[in-house]
Amino acid sequence: MNQRRDPFAMLLDFEQRSLAHAAGLPEQFDAPGLWRGVGYRIGVRRLASGFDEVLEILPLPQITPVPGAQAWMLGVGNVRGSLLPIVDLKQFLEGERTVLHETQRVLIVRQPDGDVAVTIDELYGQRSFQEEQQIEPEALAEGRYGHFVERAYRFADQNWGVFSLSKLARTPEFRQAAA
Repeated sequence: MNQRRDPFAMLLDFEQRSLAHAAGLPEQFDAPGLWRGVGYRIGVRRLASGFDEVLEILPLPQITPVPGAQAWMLGVGNVRGSLLPIVDLKQFLEGERTVLHETQRVLIVRQPDGDVAVTIDELYGQRSFQEEQQIEPEALAEGRYGHFVERAYRFADQNWGVFSLSKLARTPEFRQAAA
């Protein structure tokens, strides 16, 4: 005989069976000497910023130019109903324009008067570095990067600079996008 089951009972049964086989959440730990953040590339530099500095990572929204703005200020974009300034970070730091493409990503950064989106050339995702991988940051802190690269690590034959997005957001020149 085919009995009809109560939908609530079916959902409860499904939940109990799912929980019995569910993999645990990733372990949250604070290991001494371990630094973790979001890895990305600007130009030829591999950089990483702390998880506490990156609010979100999004595809590049449609940009509306702002007349009279600095060359590195690409314009504003609508992100879920909020207008955010969009900055070409490579042009701000190096004076060279980023070549925008379909898979372009932006990092959303909190600044005192509202969030801002900064372009990156490539996203690498989560990166973790051990204290013993730390190197002198001079090679990655040339030019304007010197104001924002706080330390550096060597991992898999590549140098990574820890880039302070919070320092960037507090820099008067960055906050003054009017030409």
